[in-house]
Amino acid sequence: MTRRKIIIVVVAIILSIILIKVFKKELWDVNEELLKQEVLNIGNSVESVNLSDVTPFEWDLVYSFAPYTSKEIIYQTVGYKWDSISETVNGGMNQLVFMKDEKVVCYLYGYPANNGYGIFFTGESKYDTAVLSVEDDLIFQVEKGDNVILLTKYE
Repeated sequence: MTRRKIIIVVVAIILSIILIKVFKKELWDVNEELLKQEVLNIGNSVESVNLSDVTPFEWDLVYSFAPYTSKEIIYQTVGYKWDSISETVNGGMNQLVFMKDEKVVCYLYGYPANNGYGIFFTGESKYDTAVLSVEDDLIFQVEKGDNVILLTKYE
């Protein structure tokens, strides 16, 4: 192979790697899209659902972080840092992290009005963080209105 062909092959490989990284979605983003589809497909007459029935992925814990919880507290709680995390800036925002075997498998962040849905619960608290296990009572009330579906677990 000539030197020019080698350079072309190397550049093509590097560009391929960069494009794959740019366009590849992380597992937690893919699962959030699947979760959104499941929640948005809840029938009009349904008054309550089991959270495990609308999560199309395996999980063992889900954390709900209070508004303004720092990234450091979230990282400390889930056990590691990852790129796509933001701090909530308003009391009406969702910040949920679903875990499976100590790995993030779904991350829900933002305003329910923007996402089309929201999931809210209280539970065992630490640092303004509520946590539910897949083994807990996971019955959530379904509230629909203004193009938003809210799943809320009342204690």
